[in-house]
Amino acid sequence: MAKTYPLVILTPEREFFKGDVYSLTVESIDGQLCVLADHIPMVTALTAGVLQIEDSKGEHVAFHSQGFMQVARDEVTLLAQTCEWPEEIDARRAQGAAKRAQERLSSHNDAGRSTVALLRALRRLQVKESIYKQK
Repeated sequence: MAKTYPLVILTPEREFFKGDVYSLTVESIDGQLCVLADHIPMVTALTAGVLQIEDSKGEHVAFHSQGFMQVARDEVTLLAQTCEWPEEIDARRAQGAAKRAQERLSSHNDAGRSTVALLRALRRLQVKESIYKQK
């Protein structure tokens, strides 16, 4: 049996997740990162992406926005601006946000901010679609 560790995921609005997990996969600024028990201590910045949690109940997929993650010797804490389960994501709103960001990018207005907005919207849609793949 794989070893577990305590994970806490917090946003400004709520405690998104708290429990013992086998693994956590997130999108760091350096790429996708998977944390297993006994991972080396570290702190990393997160970019918007897909969050995957594996615990005794199975695999759970969610969206996470920018934030930070601290891997300590005996626990992991993730702080993000937003985290959403697939059923919490409004696909129509995310599609609209993606469209607006693409329009801003094509007109070269605030490319950095538009790129981040587009990434957030696309990752939300990716997580939303994952709920249908699981069924």
